[in-house]
Amino acid sequence: MDLQTMLEKCRREQWRVGDLDWNTRPREMSRADEIAIVQYFTDMAGIERLAGALFEQQRKNTDDETLKEIFETFVKDEVRHAHAAQMLADYYDVHKYRLFQPNAALMRFTPHFINAIRFLPPEIANTYITSGELILDVALLRSISDHVKDEMSDQAMELINRDESRHIAMDFHMVEFYATQEYREAQANRPKAPLPRRLAAAWAFANVLYYGAPFFRDVFFEPMRRVDPSGKRMRQAFKRIQLLGTKDEVKEHPFTRFMTGLQEVYNDHLVARVVFGRIIRRILGVDASLISRLYSEDDVKRTQKMSFDEMAQDALGLKLQN
Repeated sequence: MDLQTMLEKCRREQWRVGDLDWNTRPREMSRADEIAIVQYFTDMAGIERLAGALFEQQRKNTDDETLKEIFETFVKDEVRHAHAAQMLADYYDVHKYRLFQPNAALMRFTPHFINAIRFLPPEIANTYITSGELILDVALLRSISDHVKDEMSDQAMELINRDESRHIAMDFHMVEFYATQEYREAQANRPKAPLPRRLAAAWAFANVLYYGAPFFRDVFFEPMRRVDPSGKRMRQAFKRIQLLGTKDEVKEHPFTRFMTGLQEVYNDHLVARVVFGRIIRRILGVDASLISRLYSEDDVKRTQKMSFDEMAQDALGLKLQN
């Protein structure tokens, strides 16, 4: 990926929430649908604010000036997305059935995840960011838009999805960067962090694991059961997440070995799954159906031949499928 070209694209594709025509009326919908949709957009605003904070931390973590500028545009994107999502929540809140608040699991998870980004190794933080962006963009956003079936939502989601496509392309680029031999050697040669910082990192990671499962369940998985009951789109997103971990360059990372090791224990050892299954599901933060291998050996062979940019485009291509 040419970073200067990406930066120019980021600048060129900026837009304003005011560019959308809000002088329309939402379609008629049932009480249950209206409540669900307003809650989805309320939570989406919180998710986008979290994403903005993560990109801001990534901006601080890099010494590359072009990357800094790219992440700065991403922060602006997410602030705009949060604004648009909240306006969509207000737009569809026609009957004011109740006072809507962001999901409690989202509010509990947010400060711990932001804190973790400060302390955890960048490759671990980027793994979570990339996974979250894939779930959001490939599965949740387009499923919500299809469920709403309204012109206002379609207009906003088209622009938000365009921004998210840039984010995912950069996420894969950063996965590639953190998988290079040069980066691994640089990390290995770094002096050991002071004990207080290592303890802070361990505490931050423990909190991410503890609060992550309820967050993913309440904010991603439960809404997806309503807007995509077949589960197809969520499986598509997780298949791409799993395939990233099969790339030769990526699977050497200790964190990747740890996560794929848990997956292998869960899938391949019945006794271990019975004894430790609940703990493994809590650590991985996902349903049992998404811990199962979602790819074939042919998928792995195909992935090994693809560049990271090609993998990003393959994931983004899912948005064009029904």
